[in-house]
Amino acid sequence: MSVIAKGEEQTVTDPKRSRPADEGVAPDEAYTSMGARLREAREFLGLSQEAVAEALGVPRASVSAMESGRRKVSSLELRDLARLYKRPIEFFYNDDRGGDAVEDEATQALFRATRNLTPDDKEQVTRFAEFLKGAGQAPARRRSQ
Repeated sequence: MSVIAKGEEQTVTDPKRSRPADEGVAPDEAYTSMGARLREAREFLGLSQEAVAEALGVPRASVSAMESGRRKVSSLELRDLARLYKRPIEFFYNDDRGGDAVEDEATQALFRATRNLTPDDKEQVTRFAEFLKGAGQAPARRRSQ
Protein backbone atom coordinates (compact mmCIF):
# COMPACT_ATOMS: atom_id res chain seq x y z
CA MET A 1 0.00 0.00 0.00
CA SER A 2 1.15 3.52 -0.66
CA VAL A 3 0.19 6.70 1.13
CA ILE A 4 -0.25 9.89 -0.85
CA ALA A 5 -0.26 13.14 1.15
CA LYS A 6 -2.77 15.84 0.10
CA GLY A 7 -2.26 18.90 2.22
CA GLU A 8 -3.23 17.74 5.67
CA GLU A 9 -5.21 14.76 4.41
CA GLN A 10 -3.77 11.43 3.43
CA THR A 11 -5.18 9.09 0.80
CA VAL A 12 -4.38 5.41 1.05
CA THR A 13 -4.15 3.62 -2.26
CA ASP A 14 -4.32 -0.15 -2.40
CA PRO A 15 -2.55 -1.26 -5.61
CA LYS A 16 -4.78 -4.35 -5.85
CA ARG A 17 -7.87 -2.13 -5.97
CA SER A 18 -6.43 0.85 -7.87
CA ARG A 19 -8.11 -0.25 -11.11
CA PRO A 20 -11.86 0.27 -11.23
CA ALA A 21 -13.92 -2.89 -11.31
CA ASP A 22 -16.13 -3.60 -14.33
CA GLU A 23 -19.52 -2.03 -13.72
CA GLY A 24 -19.92 -2.94 -10.08
CA VAL A 25 -18.43 -6.43 -10.37
CA ALA A 26 -15.85 -7.14 -7.70
CA PRO A 27 -12.36 -7.80 -9.13
CA ASP A 28 -12.38 -11.40 -7.91
CA GLU A 29 -15.67 -12.00 -9.74
CA ALA A 30 -14.28 -10.36 -12.87
CA TYR A 31 -11.23 -12.67 -12.83
CA THR A 32 -13.44 -15.70 -12.23
CA SER A 33 -15.73 -14.69 -15.09
CA MET A 34 -12.80 -14.15 -17.44
CA GLY A 35 -11.31 -17.47 -16.36
CA ALA A 36 -14.55 -19.28 -17.12
CA ARG A 37 -14.58 -17.75 -20.60
CA LEU A 38 -10.96 -18.76 -21.14
CA ARG A 39 -11.78 -22.35 -20.16
CA GLU A 40 -14.90 -22.34 -22.38
CA ALA A 41 -12.93 -21.14 -25.40
CA ARG A 42 -10.13 -23.66 -24.80
CA GLU A 43 -12.52 -26.58 -24.40
CA PHE A 44 -14.53 -25.48 -27.44
CA LEU A 45 -11.41 -25.94 -29.55
CA GLY A 46 -10.54 -29.20 -27.81
CA LEU A 47 -7.19 -27.88 -26.58
CA SER A 48 -5.51 -29.15 -23.44
CA GLN A 49 -4.12 -26.85 -20.77
CA GLU A 50 -0.70 -28.27 -21.62
CA ALA A 51 -1.03 -27.21 -25.28
CA VAL A 52 -2.13 -23.70 -24.27
CA ALA A 53 0.70 -23.42 -21.75
CA GLU A 54 3.22 -24.41 -24.42
CA ALA A 55 1.79 -21.86 -26.88
CA LEU A 56 2.01 -19.10 -24.24
CA GLY A 57 5.36 -20.19 -22.83
CA VAL A 58 4.00 -20.54 -19.28
CA PRO A 59 3.61 -23.52 -16.94
CA ARG A 60 0.39 -25.54 -17.17
CA ALA A 61 -0.39 -24.53 -13.60
CA SER A 62 -0.53 -20.89 -14.75
CA VAL A 63 -3.19 -21.74 -17.34
CA SER A 64 -5.16 -23.55 -14.64
CA ALA A 65 -4.82 -20.56 -12.30
CA MET A 66 -5.98 -18.15 -15.05
CA GLU A 67 -9.02 -20.30 -15.79
CA SER A 68 -9.99 -20.47 -12.12
CA GLY A 69 -9.51 -16.73 -11.59
CA ARG A 70 -6.64 -17.21 -9.13
CA ARG A 71 -4.15 -15.54 -11.48
CA LYS A 72 -4.47 -12.31 -13.42
CA VAL A 73 -4.05 -12.48 -17.18
CA SER A 74 -1.66 -9.90 -18.62
CA SER A 75 -2.76 -7.90 -21.63
CA LEU A 76 -0.16 -9.66 -23.78
CA GLU A 77 -1.31 -13.08 -22.59
CA LEU A 78 -4.92 -12.14 -23.29
CA ARG A 79 -3.97 -11.00 -26.78
CA ASP A 80 -2.18 -14.31 -27.42
CA LEU A 81 -5.07 -16.32 -25.96
CA ALA A 82 -7.59 -14.47 -28.11
CA ARG A 83 -5.53 -15.29 -31.19
CA LEU A 84 -5.08 -18.91 -30.15
CA TYR A 85 -8.78 -19.33 -29.37
CA LYS A 86 -9.86 -17.34 -32.45
CA ARG A 87 -12.05 -15.04 -30.38
CA PRO A 88 -12.17 -11.26 -30.10
CA ILE A 89 -10.60 -9.93 -26.90
CA GLU A 90 -13.99 -8.47 -25.94
CA PHE A 91 -15.36 -12.01 -25.62
CA PHE A 92 -13.29 -12.49 -22.48
CA TYR A 93 -14.40 -9.18 -20.92
CA ASN A 94 -18.09 -8.94 -21.68
CA ASP A 95 -20.65 -10.86 -19.74
CA ASP A 96 -23.29 -10.31 -22.44
CA ARG A 97 -23.32 -13.57 -24.33
CA GLY A 98 -25.98 -12.58 -26.82
CA GLY A 99 -25.84 -13.05 -30.56
CA ASP A 100 -23.12 -15.10 -32.17
CA ALA A 101 -21.07 -15.48 -28.99
CA VAL A 102 -23.33 -18.25 -27.78
CA GLU A 103 -22.52 -21.59 -29.30
CA ASP A 104 -25.08 -24.32 -28.86
CA GLU A 105 -24.12 -27.95 -28.44
CA ALA A 106 -24.97 -28.86 -32.05
CA THR A 107 -22.60 -26.17 -33.34
CA GLN A 108 -19.87 -27.37 -31.01
CA ALA A 109 -20.40 -30.96 -32.17
CA LEU A 110 -20.17 -29.88 -35.83
CA PHE A 111 -16.96 -28.02 -35.13
CA ARG A 112 -15.38 -30.98 -33.35
CA ALA A 113 -16.46 -33.33 -36.14
CA THR A 114 -15.01 -31.18 -38.92
CA ARG A 115 -11.91 -29.55 -37.44
CA ASN A 116 -9.53 -32.32 -38.58
CA LEU A 117 -10.87 -32.61 -42.13
CA THR A 118 -8.74 -31.77 -45.13
CA PRO A 119 -9.29 -28.34 -46.73
CA ASP A 120 -11.10 -30.00 -49.65
CA ASP A 121 -13.43 -31.88 -47.30
CA LYS A 122 -14.11 -28.69 -45.34
CA GLU A 123 -15.04 -26.97 -48.58
CA GLN A 124 -17.48 -29.79 -49.39
CA VAL A 125 -19.04 -29.54 -45.91
CA THR A 126 -19.39 -25.78 -46.34
CA ARG A 127 -21.07 -26.23 -49.73
CA PHE A 128 -23.47 -28.77 -48.27
CA ALA A 129 -24.31 -26.45 -45.36
CA GLU A 130 -25.00 -23.62 -47.81
CA PHE A 131 -27.21 -25.97 -49.83
CA LEU A 132 -29.18 -26.90 -46.72
CA LYS A 133 -29.50 -23.25 -45.70
CA GLY A 134 -30.87 -22.33 -49.13
CA ALA A 135 -33.17 -25.31 -49.38
CA GLY A 136 -35.54 -23.98 -46.71
CA GLN A 137 -38.04 -26.12 -44.89
CA ALA A 138 -38.58 -29.61 -46.24
CA PRO A 139 -42.11 -30.26 -47.47
CA ALA A 140 -44.35 -32.24 -45.14
CA ARG A 141 -44.50 -35.93 -45.90
CA ARG A 142 -47.70 -37.29 -47.30
CA ARG A 143 -49.33 -40.09 -45.45
CA SER A 144 -50.37 -42.94 -47.66
CA GLN A 145 -53.95 -43.91 -47.25
